Amino acid sequence: MATQEPTRKRKLQDDNNNNDAAARKKQKKKEQKKKLKQKRAEDEADLDLEAGLNRAFERMDGQLLADHLAQKTRRFGTELSSVELADLHISANGIKDTTSFDKPRSLENLPAFLEAFARPSEKLDEAPSKHGSPHTLIVAAAGLRAADLVRHVKLAVRKFQKKGNPVSKLFAKHFKLEEQVSFLQKTRTGIAVGTPQRLIDLIENDALSLENLKRVVVDASHIDQKKRGIADMRETMMPLARLLCMRDLKERICVSPTRDWVTSEERE
Repeated sequence: MATQEPTRKRKLQDDNNNNDAAARKKQKKKEQKKKLKQKRAEDEADLDLEAGLNRAFERMDGQLLADHLAQKTRRFGTELSSVELADLHISANGIKDTTSFDKPRSLENLPAFLEAFARPSEKLDEAPSKHGSPHTLIVAAAGLRAADLVRHVKLAVRKFQKKGNPVSKLFAKHFKLEEQVSFLQKTRTGIAVGTPQRLIDLIENDALSLENLKRVVVDASHIDQKKRGIADMRETMMPLARLLCMRDLKERICVSPTRDWVTSEERE
């Protein structure tokens, strides 16, 4: 009897400890669930479906953007090794801060955005003398969106289009790769609009030259009716990461995601 009593007490104590641990674990899960719900509510509040914008990008500095891109790359690159993921990392030091731009990152404000972060002596409506060698690449999630960018004559990039300096349409919708290769080989262009994979293909075909490239602008905060942006889908995020981390491109410019539009300026 003397030995059974301490054993019974230890058992009761262990049961109490287990109950306390279970209660703490339950409370922790409850708090995590509450925080996740709150974050989702905040994320939803940033989604302006009417304007087609994710306004969260407007508040992100370089580090937050780098973290955001890294998180998306890890999420969609589950089949990649740690080394391969590291090769797709974009440093915060390479991200140009454009939080000073106080207008919505909408389509009609793209020309103002480009002008705001161009160098004072730079003329965006001029094209480099070398064929197929733009100073600006604008990257969109899909052909339809890229076509919208090009079509808005007064509101978008054609503000900078002159005779003999067309805005290049470098996306798959209605355009064959061979046609675009031929176009770039015989045409001077200052601004090119394209989708990630098509731009990769053209660079690898030596048709799209990066010799005069000064910036890459990613249509990052545009969202579709399903509330998805270019970084929210595997089929666009992974090609985007590969494009921005291409060796030739990284050697030429300092890759930089910026709010709705992501920009990169040539190294000094």
